[in-house]
Amino acid sequence: KRPECRDQLHPCPPPLAGCDPLSPSFQCQDYEGGALAGDLCEDLCAAGRLRYRRCLYYERGKKVLQADWRGRPVILKSKEEAFASFPPLSLLEGPAEEGGQDVLEAELLLLVAGEVRSALGLELSRSRLGALWPRGRGPRWRRQLASLWALLQQEEFVLLSLLRDLSRHALPVLGSCGHFYAVEYLAAGSPRHRALFPLDGAAGGSPGGRGQAKAISDMALSFLDMVSHFDNDFSHRLHLCDVKPENFAIRSDFTVVAIDVDMAFFEPKMREILEQNCTGDEDCNFFDCFSKCDLRVNKCGAQRVNSNLQVVCDKIFRHWFSSTLKSSAISFQLQRQLREAVRECADPGGPAGDPQRAAPKVFWKLQRLLQASLRELQEAGK
Repeated sequence: KRPECRDQLHPCPPPLAGCDPLSPSFQCQDYEGGALAGDLCEDLCAAGRLRYRRCLYYERGKKVLQADWRGRPVILKSKEEAFASFPPLSLLEGPAEEGGQDVLEAELLLLVAGEVRSALGLELSRSRLGALWPRGRGPRWRRQLASLWALLQQEEFVLLSLLRDLSRHALPVLGSCGHFYAVEYLAAGSPRHRALFPLDGAAGGSPGGRGQAKAISDMALSFLDMVSHFDNDFSHRLHLCDVKPENFAIRSDFTVVAIDVDMAFFEPKMREILEQNCTGDEDCNFFDCFSKCDLRVNKCGAQRVNSNLQVVCDKIFRHWFSSTLKSSAISFQLQRQLREAVRECADPGGPAGDPQRAAPKVFWKLQRLLQASLRELQEAGK
């Protein structure tokens, strides 16, 4: 039975083909049969504290479910529907008895390092790798390893696990059961929203009112903070190759959170993806991440030629600042300056421009203008 939707403005979506609401029961069969483990399995399969609500997405095995966990909404995700769809950990092949096989820590480290290298293109220290697998050999150690191995084959899980406690703009992994992992539920953006993101009454008033103008300025500043954070705060730049409202959400304090990072790549992996054969520049476009074709060798350059900032300006900021509203609480002059800055940001210098060199200048210009808009709104509210 599907849950009732009390909010008539946001009715339940129709069931998705192939998205079986009973799928958690199959997870529990594997759990009770000793095939998998996880810190959420007990709540899902025994205590009833993790309850399925609805299916949000299902395509080619990837499944995204909404659930309630101890009174809070969460998302359960896996890129494969069945636990058996993931290749097993070779070190666990053999006797099924607990402790029947001596799995060496050094071998595990090598395997985990290989998965991280394959998923993210990163070489991690032993201490960072150690956080990704269970320590100690309790009664569920083998099934814990089998479950972790399935999780490590999911790039988004690996990325979010490594970003845990390091980024306010990424979702922390809350727990897992087998190959499904849980993250916080936040309402995704959508082009259908007037301000791209649901503001839950924070904006209030008319489309050009102070509340909405302040919310948009706060969100835009948080997008800039996220861009700077992903560009500068890790050992490698983190590239966002699928920038659209649906892949982000806004917290109550207007902090932007990337809620779908399937298409986010650190610099080493980005270079590996971009460096492909080509006959023209159009062959070197990987979603929102572009390179250029070297026709002398028919090879795409490994260096990305556009930037996270440029794509955010094009895909997000244009929606907010591309027109001047007579009813806006922000002055006409400041609106015009913002519109021009966003245009410059989205297309820095035209076809011959260098986005990487232009980015710092336009970044600070946008930040200054957005802060000025907040000051105007504050003064107008006195």
